[in-house]
Amino acid sequence: MAYFLGRDVDVYITMESASGASNVGVWISGGAESTLVNTSGSGDIHFAFARNNDDYLSYAVKDVTGLDLSIGAVDEDITYFGVRSVTKAEVKKETTVSLTAKKSNFGWDEIYDSGRYGTSTAGSFTANALRSPTVDTGYRLHVVLKSGEEVFSIPGMCVQGHTVSVNADGTSEETLEFMSYVTPLIGNAANTGAITTSTL
Repeated sequence: MAYFLGRDVDVYITMESASGASNVGVWISGGAESTLVNTSGSGDIHFAFARNNDDYLSYAVKDVTGLDLSIGAVDEDITYFGVRSVTKAEVKKETTVSLTAKKSNFGWDEIYDSGRYGTSTAGSFTANALRSPTVDTGYRLHVVLKSGEEVFSIPGMCVQGHTVSVNADGTSEETLEFMSYVTPLIGNAANTGAITTSTL
């Protein structure tokens, strides 16, 4: 597990789906009740661009106070009849990112409610959540050290939790928790390639 302060890293969020249309992504439309939209309009809050759209580099997550990065493995005990020893077999790897930021709107509430898996088409987010997951499903997080020397890209992430901290003065921070079973990618630049069998 590694914990980073918000001043030490920049965090960028993209979708796993690629799109030739630069305006396709995930936005939160404000108003009396927040809703998710695929094409931005006036006053919409940006959340994620398509994977192959370089515009995301201009939209780091704002007001990040902390980031908790955990990498682990899920093991399974295997026993054989007539043998006393127990074998541990790795079933899958798991990467969890807890992103904490100052709460300024209801955007993350709406992401957790309706957009946990992103969107791969211009269709509704609810319909997308009912489909079987593919390599175009979910989000990709890019954790960039402020030095710019290392980028940690985690593909195939879905939102699995959202919490809001409340104190005597009101709401202060909120946390969005992402999870992925795909192996993270580390390099000098953000990885924007599609998920393949070699990255699983």
